[in-house]
Amino acid sequence: MSWNEPGGGNKGPRDPWGGGNQGPPDLDEAFKKLQKQLAGLFGGGRGSGGPAKGGLSGALLGVVLGGILLVWGLMGVYQLDEQERAIVLRFGEYHSTLTPGLQWNPPLIDEVIKVNTTKVRASGLREVMLTQDENIVEVSMSVQYVIDNPQDFVLQVRDPEVSLQHAAQSALRHVVGGTTMDLALTEGRAAIAFDVRERLQQYLDDYATGIRVSTINIDESKPPAQVQGAFDDVIKAREDEERVKNEAQSYANGIVPEARGRAQRVMEESNAYRDQVIARADGEAQRFEQLLAEYRKAPEVTRERLYIDAVQTVFANTNKVMVDVDGGNNVLYLPLDKMVPNAGQARGAAGRAGVSEREMREIADQVTEQLRRDLDAAAARRGGR
Repeated sequence: MSWNEPGGGNKGPRDPWGGGNQGPPDLDEAFKKLQKQLAGLFGGGRGSGGPAKGGLSGALLGVVLGGILLVWGLMGVYQLDEQERAIVLRFGEYHSTLTPGLQWNPPLIDEVIKVNTTKVRASGLREVMLTQDENIVEVSMSVQYVIDNPQDFVLQVRDPEVSLQHAAQSALRHVVGGTTMDLALTEGRAAIAFDVRERLQQYLDDYATGIRVSTINIDESKPPAQVQGAFDDVIKAREDEERVKNEAQSYANGIVPEARGRAQRVMEESNAYRDQVIARADGEAQRFEQLLAEYRKAPEVTRERLYIDAVQTVFANTNKVMVDVDGGNNVLYLPLDKMVPNAGQARGAAGRAGVSEREMREIADQVTEQLRRDLDAAAARRGGR
């Protein structure tokens, strides 16, 4: 039967909540019943037939507290990467240093400070300072460093990076102050960087900053702008000096081997000349011994042959012929150089024609012999008369 169907002796709709009143339902009564059921679920007691309000409020408080504790516990869970370390402060005091992994610390009680110990950080500075020889240089330097001790980095120094800047300035000024300007601007920069690194690391260790310097780079070192022009002239003069030295060295490298080669050639020629003279002397001595043996066998013939060879050797180098006529007091002179004006050109032409100098000499001898015979014949005719 539906709730609005008529029933019993009353005319009107039936109350679905069991009330005898057949008017509209009472909302307050409905809420009270719902509260009573919730109280029964949470174990709340009943008293004098009314619902227990204290049980419901205690249950809600427990739920709220449980949720708060759950959220509080979840807030303390965190992950440390491999390159990180964590400094834990409990109520502001150092407690521990945590390694990579999943970690938990109670929030609002512990303060966790994460520090990256593998990241290479960089810091730069530019300073103008005096050198050992009282010159002014401007040096730009960069410092690369890592955090080696997280506890010291976080707790021992208020601002480690500012301390690093101050220590780097002090170390750079100390090292450059003990170096000349030439070294600071040229080849001494690597030595300056090494000395600055050693001194800076000593300062940081004394301050307990927890920083380890990995690299020092001298990016730029130059004189002040006021004297840059004069310094450029000095640099150019030094470059010219090096260039001239290199050219001189190159010339020396080229001329010395040539001189040594010429000296070696002269020595070889000297040795060859010595051997030639010795060989010729030995040959002349052997020839003389052989000639002496022949001379002892036939002195007259050998003497005549030696005379003829000597005369032939002398006359072979002259262009004048002297002819001695037998039985007469006159000497016939034949100026062959006058008779043959172009003897030099003729000799050259003969050479081009294939006639050798020896053949020319034989021809001249034949001509001389013919002239001698003609003169003898003329003299004989004059004597017959």
